[in-house]
Amino acid sequence: MDLSHKVAIVTGGASGIGIGTGKTLAENGASVILCDRNESLAQDAATILQNENLPVTSMHVDVKNQSSITETVEQVIKEFGTIDIVVNNAGVPGAPGWEKAFPARQEDWDFTFEINVRGVALVIEAVAPHMIEKKSGKIVNIASVAGRQGHPNFPHYSTSKAAVINLTQAYALGLAPHNINVNAICPGLVWTPLWESIGLRAKTAESQMSELSAREVFDTRIEALIPLKREQTPQDIGNTIAFLVSDRARNITGQAINVDGGLRMN
Repeated sequence: MDLSHKVAIVTGGASGIGIGTGKTLAENGASVILCDRNESLAQDAATILQNENLPVTSMHVDVKNQSSITETVEQVIKEFGTIDIVVNNAGVPGAPGWEKAFPARQEDWDFTFEINVRGVALVIEAVAPHMIEKKSGKIVNIASVAGRQGHPNFPHYSTSKAAVINLTQAYALGLAPHNINVNAICPGLVWTPLWESIGLRAKTAESQMSELSAREVFDTRIEALIPLKREQTPQDIGNTIAFLVSDRARNITGQAINVDGGLRMN
C-alpha cells in the first residue's frame, strides 16, 4: 500500500498491536505518531522503529481525558499539518486487579467502557472536524472477536468490544457524507500484554488451566480454537489496517473485519 505523505495517529501505540500497526503503516510510507498514556513506553517504542529508519515519533495521550485528546490532536496538526489516519487501539481488559476478581466488579465495567468505548468516541469526535474540513479521512477501531460473542470470564470486556463494533457503524454512517471511512478490526488471539492478562484470569477461572503459564494458556487456546492452528500477530492486524486506510479500500466503510485464523466466520 502506498501511504506516502499520510499522517497517522495510533492510540495505545506503546506495545502489542499498537507498535505493530505503527511499524506497518510507516513501512508503507506514512508518518506515524504512537500515542499512549505511558509516555516513556511510547518513546521507547518510537525509538525502536526509528532505529529501523522508519518515520515514527510519539506523543502522550490519555483517552479518558477529553482535554488530553484535544491537545494531542492540535499538536499533531501543528507539527505535521494534517491527520489522515487514526487507529483507535487503546484498550484494557478491566480495572487493575481484574484478573482475580470474580465476578467482574463495578470498577471493571466502568474502567473498561471509559477507555474501550468512550475513549474511541472521544478520539473520533476530536479528529472529525479536521477530517470533515479537508473532506477525507480514514479511521480504524480495534474491536475484538470477543465482541462477536459474549464470554463468561470477562463479560465487561466482550460487551465493550461489541459496543465498538456498533459505534463504528454509527460513525461510518455519520461521516460518510464527508468522504471519511470508518471501519473496525476484530483481532483473534494476539499475544500482547492485554492477552497475557486474559491468560492470567483464565488460570484463576478454569481449574484445568491453573498449572499453566499465561503463555501456555494462550497456546492451548490456539490449538483448540483456531482452525488455521496459528496465532495472529500485530503485523497481521497492521497489514489489514494498512489496506483499510489505503485508496484501495475507498468503498469499504462500516465494516468489522475478523483477523482471527478462522475463529469467527461471517
